[in-house]
Amino acid sequence: MTTTVPSRPRAAVILAAGQGTRMKSPTPKVLHKVGGRAMLDHAIDAAQALGCTRIVVVVGAHSPQVGEHVRERLGPDAAVVQDPPLGTGHAVLVAKDALDDFDGDVVVTFADGPLLTAPVIAPLFDLRAAGADVAVLGFEAADPGAYGRLVLAPGHVLLRIVEAKEAEPAVLALKHCNSGVLAADRAQLFDLLAAVGNDNAKGEYYLTDIVGIAHDRKLATRATFAPEAAVQGVNSQAELAAAEAVWQAGRRAALMTEGVTMPAPETVHLSWDTTIAAGVTVEQFVVFGAGVSVASGAVIKAFSHLEGASVGQGALIGPYARLRPGAEIGPEAHIGNFVEVKKVKVGAGAKANHLSYLGDGSVGPKANIGAGTIFCNYDGFEKFETHVGAGAFIGSNSALVAPVRIGDGAMTGSGSVITGDVPAGDLALSRAPQTNKTGWAARFRALKQAQKQAKKDNKA
Repeated sequence: MTTTVPSRPRAAVILAAGQGTRMKSPTPKVLHKVGGRAMLDHAIDAAQALGCTRIVVVVGAHSPQVGEHVRERLGPDAAVVQDPPLGTGHAVLVAKDALDDFDGDVVVTFADGPLLTAPVIAPLFDLRAAGADVAVLGFEAADPGAYGRLVLAPGHVLLRIVEAKEAEPAVLALKHCNSGVLAADRAQLFDLLAAVGNDNAKGEYYLTDIVGIAHDRKLATRATFAPEAAVQGVNSQAELAAAEAVWQAGRRAALMTEGVTMPAPETVHLSWDTTIAAGVTVEQFVVFGAGVSVASGAVIKAFSHLEGASVGQGALIGPYARLRPGAEIGPEAHIGNFVEVKKVKVGAGAKANHLSYLGDGSVGPKANIGAGTIFCNYDGFEKFETHVGAGAFIGSNSALVAPVRIGDGAMTGSGSVITGDVPAGDLALSRAPQTNKTGWAARFRALKQAQKQAKKDNKA
């Protein structure tokens, strides 16, 4: 996250007190995730990237989880409660005491706009630097609907903002709409809010009213514009999915621009912190959870799932592989189809190509893990580690019962259950000796065929 260094101190007030009833979910709206990250965290990220040294989040009494989330990330004084909810203007006023000792610009944003990034908001501060007392972020809506309308004079001079429910037909015909994001000097912002009334259709104190009040006071009010997609809010599960789709498309496009190959990018699902180097190939239907990094030259084959894992240079993952938290895959290593790796460091050039579970431990460089191998890491109460040495060869269908160490260059016979350490260079076998019963299979088949024929004869 790149943080700007402003010439004037900046603070942010993030509005997160909405009830989000249209989400129809026990999870508070602003804690729903886009790109694997809570929408509220996206808003905080944007404020921090803008260089805001103070961030106040206005939360509702109905969702204590939101306040807990804010305090855990930003500290005990970062959340203020709006109770009862009396509109957006009242919500910002709730933050007044928390910013009483702050001298600088304040930007007001919303926690349900996960696509609103620092570069989209930054032009507001350019307007402030150019002399605007109140700077508002607008957009041109394809379908203005219930959005507040920006009433403009030439030069993006903003005369007032009119809520749709209060607008006359001529104003409703306008397509310049309000995103809800604005910036002003802290003292001036709260002075304007003190003059806002609630004589409107909803009986609420509208933040948007400060524009008309400021204009009437001969203050400079200006608007700047962003793409509609960048400011879209989320109020329902369908809108959450739409925001996710926009976010994913943007992140994929950025990675491909940086040199990542994706034959079918629309099928790849990324996380907010996914790091993929140039020269990586990501095939179809790959899902990245949080905390994944992939080094140059690696190939992530189709239908793989990665979370909390690192993939080294030139490694081959999948298809149908699962990397869980703590998986560290070394350079040129292979993790193949239906192999699951959890909290295991896999050395350079090691291979586990088929149908295995590697959980807790390590696999040395150039080691080979045969199909069907299991690291038996859990006894029902505790986890234990398995360590396979460099160049070791684990025979197919081996069960390595942790804690256990397989030495460098050692081997285990296929089908073995290994419960003790294997010294370097040794072969370990742990299975019953094979017994061949001469002619047994032929006699068994003849008996069964005769019985089957007898049943048919009896029915006839």
